[in-house]
Amino acid sequence: MSSCDTKVLEQERVSSSIRNQQTIEKSVELVGKGLFTGADMTMRFHPAPEGFGIRFKRIDLPNQPVIPASIDYIIGTPRCTIIGRDGCVIQSVEHVLSALKAFEIDNLLIELSGPEVPVGDGSAIAFVELLRTVEKLKQKGFVEPYAITDPIYWSGNGVYLVALPSKEFRISYTLSYPNHPLINSQFYSYVFDSETYAEEIAPSRTFSLYEEILPLLENGVIKGGSLENGVVIRGKEVLNPGGLRFPDEMVRHKILDLIGDFSLIGTPIFAHIVAIRSGHYSNTCLAKEIADLIKKERKR
Repeated sequence: MSSCDTKVLEQERVSSSIRNQQTIEKSVELVGKGLFTGADMTMRFHPAPEGFGIRFKRIDLPNQPVIPASIDYIIGTPRCTIIGRDGCVIQSVEHVLSALKAFEIDNLLIELSGPEVPVGDGSAIAFVELLRTVEKLKQKGFVEPYAITDPIYWSGNGVYLVALPSKEFRISYTLSYPNHPLINSQFYSYVFDSETYAEEIAPSRTFSLYEEILPLLENGVIKGGSLENGVVIRGKEVLNPGGLRFPDEMVRHKILDLIGDFSLIGTPIFAHIVAIRSGHYSNTCLAKEIADLIKKERKR
């Protein structure tokens, strides 16, 4: 089959997957602590008109600045994904964006009473439960996915990411901690699906090695960190009461993060993402390349 034939088939698949944009029928609220500040954060979801996208609003600041959830507004990726502009920042957007992607919410205003999204238990389950309390509202505008037709690569410092042509959105992730007695390596391949996300991906919590997290706690970098909002591993031991939710919870959380980071592209994609040891920085670098490609091709 020629590359021309492949692109025609991909276009036909995209056309059959076009759907109406969606928002929520009413406003809902969640209150929780911020991981980095340790402060109580109030987050509210508000319905938004078609074409609005996902936007964050800092209601605690003068003029209540608004920041679009877009790859163009990423300003840092230190253990989370941060968006911002003009001195206003929103930390840890990836978990809530991951859940919104799963529920196919396209237009939403997210009000925040501070600089970060509530951490919950370190997973996306709090956002899933919140979204389950409200009906989705179908809108007149449409969402058109984009199909990757040629491989797109990113690599650096032992991290590898590639987006391959695919008839679906699949993520195959390899987690590697060579010689670690508990983690060592984990692999998980997940076909993105709104129905299975809540059971297979959303409950997986962020994790850290004890020797990595201890200095951050002692130096006040993570003021709200505890065993209630993340998995901590010391040697062969999981310190959290109750242990892990899945034997491979760590690699599942990496997929949760990647879904959230890739949602910043702003367009659903058909691609098989193969990731080896990737994190927020590498995720957003590849996402930026894909977003630039989509913009370029859709301007033609």
